[in-house]
Amino acid sequence: MNKRTIYKDIWDKLLPDKSLILLAGPRQSGKTTFAQDIAAKDFQDVVYFNWDIDADKRKLIADPVFFSKIPKSSVSSKPLVILDEIHKYRDWKNYLKGVYDQFEKEYKFLVTGSGRLEYSRKAGDSLAGRYLKFHIFPFTLSELESPKIDFTDFLKNPLKDFEDTISENTADNFRNLWELSGFPEPFIKGKKSFWSAWSQTYGQQIVRDDLTTFADIRNLDLVETLFALIPSRVGSPFSINNLALDLKVAFDTVKNWLLLFDSFYLTFRISPWTKKISRSILKEKKIYLFNYPVIENEAARFENLVALELLRAVEMWKDHGWGNFALNYLRDKDKQEVDFLITKDNKPLLMLEAKSSDDKPSTSIINFQDILNIPAAQLVKKDNIKKIYKNKNNNILVVTAHRWLSSLP
Repeated sequence: MNKRTIYKDIWDKLLPDKSLILLAGPRQSGKTTFAQDIAAKDFQDVVYFNWDIDADKRKLIADPVFFSKIPKSSVSSKPLVILDEIHKYRDWKNYLKGVYDQFEKEYKFLVTGSGRLEYSRKAGDSLAGRYLKFHIFPFTLSELESPKIDFTDFLKNPLKDFEDTISENTADNFRNLWELSGFPEPFIKGKKSFWSAWSQTYGQQIVRDDLTTFADIRNLDLVETLFALIPSRVGSPFSINNLALDLKVAFDTVKNWLLLFDSFYLTFRISPWTKKISRSILKEKKIYLFNYPVIENEAARFENLVALELLRAVEMWKDHGWGNFALNYLRDKDKQEVDFLITKDNKPLLMLEAKSSDDKPSTSIINFQDILNIPAAQLVKKDNIKKIYKNKNNNILVVTAHRWLSSLP
């Protein structure tokens, strides 16, 4: 099955430059399997530690440098120490700082975690300058397809040559992602019944196990209620104030809970991009889920699927060091909206709209293109669509979503 080659390429690029590398991503997205695969392939000596295993936890507390006591089979290569979920250790940043400063010339360290590794109640000493970080995501269309458009060519013209990468499996991969999500276990099982059982416990497990060990949550039932409300809010500007009123709790309480959802990769949010857009909305973000098949509304689920594909792309481009990319959306006070805007160095690069079946460019995408003067694409769920519309000096591509997303570098 898929060996996560696109992430292995980043690992190979980062490994020579730093002895400490952080790998962040959603729980059950394949971080541990990925770590074990690279360990088996690239290293003769490997030490695996998992904070969630009580025996490992006791070992570290008894001897913080326990890994250095394990005999090496080779003197010609550095051992790899994998520290899984170490961010749950209250003093994890000071711990990593200490072992890095002492052993960075003797060992390589791979730190994995399902919470965002930069998030901590007590930050401790800074790790700045001591590590490099990259991300792993659930399967996306682009990862499941090969080859991709060359990144340099994509930057020059993001609407060109995408069909050269399409395989016969592209439509099937899209349907499987749509029904099962991209999380490796349900995706590989290929059964909607398994996804349903898996999904019922997935979010609850993270809320009840991970969040409660990481933050002081006194109203667990309300946190679970908040998470249950999110699927109905996907795709629209998201009002924290309205949710606070619905739950009868303080604005800051809901804000902090949502930050925890983001930190543990239950959700992600994108902000409106406001530069050059008059009468733009300044504050309200849009929220999306990593496990998007829980969304019943098909238009919202489709937008969420596209959002995750684009998020994977911009995060990976940053991890490669190819530039400062971001994913935003466009909306003004006249309620004109374009679902997504990809920027590079805060300059607009590409607009994208997600539509279930409408194969004519939306008025909003035409109007915003007139302002920003950049390429645009309208991705539709309907099969066998490819049309190019001329808008003054620019083109708008209307295309079946999986045909374009599968080629995204």
